[in-house]
Amino acid sequence: MELVGRLACLVAAAAAALALATVARCDPQVPCYFIFGDSLVDNGNNNYIVSLARANYPPYGIDFAGGPSGRFTNGLTTVDVIAQLLGFDNFIPPYAATGGDQLLNGVNFASAAAGIRAETGQQLGGRIPFAGQVQNYQTAVQTLVNILGDRDTASERLSQCIFTVGMGSNDYLNNYFQPAFYNTGSRYTPEQFADSLIADYRRYLQAMYSYGARKVALIGVGQVGCAPNELARYSPDGATCVGRIDGAIQIFNRRLVGLVDQMNTLPGAHFTYINAYNIFNDILANAAAYGFTESTAGCCGVGRNNGEVTCLPYQAPCANRDQHIFWDAFHPSEAANIIVGRRSYRAQSPNDAYPMDISTLASL
Repeated sequence: MELVGRLACLVAAAAAALALATVARCDPQVPCYFIFGDSLVDNGNNNYIVSLARANYPPYGIDFAGGPSGRFTNGLTTVDVIAQLLGFDNFIPPYAATGGDQLLNGVNFASAAAGIRAETGQQLGGRIPFAGQVQNYQTAVQTLVNILGDRDTASERLSQCIFTVGMGSNDYLNNYFQPAFYNTGSRYTPEQFADSLIADYRRYLQAMYSYGARKVALIGVGQVGCAPNELARYSPDGATCVGRIDGAIQIFNRRLVGLVDQMNTLPGAHFTYINAYNIFNDILANAAAYGFTESTAGCCGVGRNNGEVTCLPYQAPCANRDQHIFWDAFHPSEAANIIVGRRSYRAQSPNDAYPMDISTLASL
């Protein structure tokens, strides 16, 4: 009878997941979920540091139950969607506002403007680069060891948790393609820059592995060259994406697939690659089929011919938010995030994930 009840619970949870209602009516599929990344998934960490990269004011969060929280969109982020589909009752909280037993279910270390490189995003003020996020994770693991009583128990728990890492967007958006602030664009070819990023990425992932991370999904960089702010800078008229930006990102993503293969040679490691570039390309190419009517301008008054990157405080957003792919000049709308989150969790196309999607990763 216990098995029957569990199966019924899972069926109900799956039905709720399809509707993106609160999924957790039974235990989550994994004991905890740890999130690393930038403004695409930051849910409040930058609220606690001095930074221009903050989104804790309206109209951000206009469609989020708690209002403005630090999420750079109108509602849910992709990792919010993934957390729901994994069966968590609540969204994974920001590390800056979390401590003690709350860490048992996981935490979000992401920071807006952060990159793989330490200097990335420095023109925007405070941010927590990937190295700092990994250091925070190591501190959190020590707290878990203290709570659970010993390192072996903590390691066993962590080995069953899901980790998602989405880094690299700012290393292009707020470093390589920002010659006014950085010289990386003149010092490195796109191939050399990707190799440099991957070398750092590998080092930080190995540190996470040494602290118990085993089920890790690496989220590839999406089509930064199609964002409204990049169109405003490089293509005010004509093309809907900036080819030289997206070409460089594709080089990085190919290296990231190779990094997954390398990490999977470690004992007990299950790393996977989520092809956010492919997923977002499908959304842009088939916008009407997904219900979108606007793909080159943000919802909160940001077009391709002005300099706004984030929404202005208390700016009135567009009324048809679900029809916009972009919420502001860079970040996707909740409607787009839901699609990316769902396809990250359960691949819709064979090209969405390699070698497995997050639902498969969770079942291992």
